[in-house]
Amino acid sequence: MPTLHDFEATGIDGRPVAFRDLAGQAVLVVNTASACGFTPQFAGLQALHQQYKDRGLVVVGFPCNQFGGQDPGSNDEIAGFCQRNYGVDFPMMAKVDVNGAGAHPLWQWLTAEAPGLLGSKAIKWNFTKFLVGKDGQVIRRYAPQESPAGLAKDIEAALAA
Repeated sequence: MPTLHDFEATGIDGRPVAFRDLAGQAVLVVNTASACGFTPQFAGLQALHQQYKDRGLVVVGFPCNQFGGQDPGSNDEIAGFCQRNYGVDFPMMAKVDVNGAGAHPLWQWLTAEAPGLLGSKAIKWNFTKFLVGKDGQVIRRYAPQESPAGLAKDIEAALAA
């Protein structure tokens, strides 16, 4: 049975990222966008990163342009925007699709492991979040409107497990 640790992606800097390197850490995976009503959640995601990174949480952002064309920039432009506007220093991946035939394999797995409302596997909008435990298994899926701060209790439990 696959876990998060079986997947790889490309970092926003073009370098390969092996998620097996995150074994033993809790991971919050988020599809992001730079021009969305939820974009200010970058501040909350960065706050979670700062608060919990020393205890074993890794926040991982995946830019996606599939929802209203809200992240049209290049990977370099997205990285600069996130750093300049929100001080993001958690890992950001290269832009991916999270739905459809071209969806990144990690996102295909995440949506199969934790379907959304009424069993829907599709990601509905930017800033859908998945909390993954230290063992690489999905703990929970969160809707875009759920604020990063609202995930603290579940993150605490994942870190304590």
